[in-house]
Amino acid sequence: MTQASPASPTSRPADWPAHVPHQIEVPNESLWQGFAARAAATPDAVGLHFLGRDYSWAALVQEAEQLAGALQALGVQRGDRVLLFMQNCPQYVVGFHAVLRAGAVVVPVNPMNKADELGHYIHDAQAKVALASSDIAQELAQASAGLPAGQGLQHLVWFDLADGLPETPDTSDWPSLWQHWLPTRHAAPHAAGLRTHRWAELLAQAPAPLPLQASGEDLALLPYTSGTTGAAKGCLHTHATLLHNAMGAGPWLGMGPGDVTLIVVPMFHITGLVMGMLASIRHGCRIVLLPRWDRRVAVRAISAHGVTHWPNIPTMVIDLLGSDDLNQYRLNSLRYIGGGGAPMPDAVAARLQEVFGLRYVEGYGLTETAAPTHINPMHAPRRHCLGMPWVGTRALVIDPETLQPLPVGEPGEIVVNGPQVFHGYWQQPQATAEAFIEIDGVRYFRTGDIGRQDADGFFFMADRLKRMINASGFKVWPAEVEAMLHKHPAIKESCVIATRDPYRGESVKALVVLRDSHRGQATADDLIAWAREHMAAYKYPREVELVDELPRTATGKVLWRQAQAEQDQRDAARLAAASAPR
Repeated sequence: MTQASPASPTSRPADWPAHVPHQIEVPNESLWQGFAARAAATPDAVGLHFLGRDYSWAALVQEAEQLAGALQALGVQRGDRVLLFMQNCPQYVVGFHAVLRAGAVVVPVNPMNKADELGHYIHDAQAKVALASSDIAQELAQASAGLPAGQGLQHLVWFDLADGLPETPDTSDWPSLWQHWLPTRHAAPHAAGLRTHRWAELLAQAPAPLPLQASGEDLALLPYTSGTTGAAKGCLHTHATLLHNAMGAGPWLGMGPGDVTLIVVPMFHITGLVMGMLASIRHGCRIVLLPRWDRRVAVRAISAHGVTHWPNIPTMVIDLLGSDDLNQYRLNSLRYIGGGGAPMPDAVAARLQEVFGLRYVEGYGLTETAAPTHINPMHAPRRHCLGMPWVGTRALVIDPETLQPLPVGEPGEIVVNGPQVFHGYWQQPQATAEAFIEIDGVRYFRTGDIGRQDADGFFFMADRLKRMINASGFKVWPAEVEAMLHKHPAIKESCVIATRDPYRGESVKALVVLRDSHRGQATADDLIAWAREHMAAYKYPREVELVDELPRTATGKVLWRQAQAEQDQRDAARLAAASAPR
């Protein structure tokens, strides 16, 4: 049985890639079956490389089979939720597939979370078992211990990240990772009522797993949204929703056997998981895995392994191009470099093409949509553009108040429909109902993002819903101001927020990170004067604050809401002081 993705209700743009089908057939199968099939087809081929150590497809599948049996022996049953709490490492690939092989559901958790934050994921997902690396496992144990009796974890399987390295690693190519991040050995986590198991010891005595029962419609993944507007919500993704986008990556990005994917974006995030790991496995690409971003390690990996595909975020490219030794880098093996999460500044994209001859391919998607709903064509990417609707995806722009579709060119909320769209929020029927809308008999997911569609069928972001700044009645979209600021030679990064103004209502403020070469030279007043010359009077920042770094999530997205909330608190205090009786 197969599942067909619906064709778009509108005609495809003229730039639609000639070799890409408008829809694909998704087999009714578990993601495990594709993983096992890869090992059956090329058992001895290197499937993954991690800091000097090669893993064959057969070895990865065998270890996942053993872990699946061990999880079932611990009591994991079909549909149970199992937490994955670790950085990018071989154990992530093995653990993810072992949970699916056991018939359970993966709950990926940001490894930067602390105990006070982790309790929500354990409690909300009702998880009893977790897999974690030893450097952070104690945070999970502490979070479990803080929950009411019977609501915490029962079992925690742990390992040292060094277990994934060669016995005598040569760290000359990645000294910073070794000295400042990669741990050696850690003590076992402990907490009252929690049984802990060392990964290697558990596998040594693991029974064979029960026969596979999962199908395409079974729940496979429960990733949580960022929670910036309240408690994080779990997104219900089946094997089929994830598999659709993994399969679509092949024809769109030209992925196939013999290709090599650099995965440095975190795999706990939906982009790294689907467009990195799952797409590479589905299409037979070797994975070069890095635990975190380090530009020197990354470019050495690209050169040494002939990386052909590099999904990333714009901040990585900004950092790469901000280095003083660009002439030492060789990226000529790359055929695809692209990503989303933040707009790629025009000036940065132009320099990438000028220095390396590479065109950055921007895309758009959310946790709720298993990564892409839109992407630019490889042969004709547009700058500052979300792209066209992805394979099998419908997209509209609607008025967020009237909920009616808007004509071409009018900004409004982007809504999407496709096989990759999640089935709803975990145990939150009201939030699920509010997230969807029916238009002409088709159920669309409301993204909450403001954008527009042009006459060629391409979509462009205006900004996040409610992020708009109202300056004397004029609407200012921060993303547009940020794009302009990136053209200044001294500015490396920026985040535009609103400040409360008793006269204008709101004014524009920019948090700015300067390039190293301009620190101590460019001043805030200089940047304001430049902006005044290059932007409309209502749009340029009235205030610039120079900062060392912008607040970010673990995946590199700028936490503009956090920056805005902190500014709102300062403004409220300032206005209260100004109005206080003297």
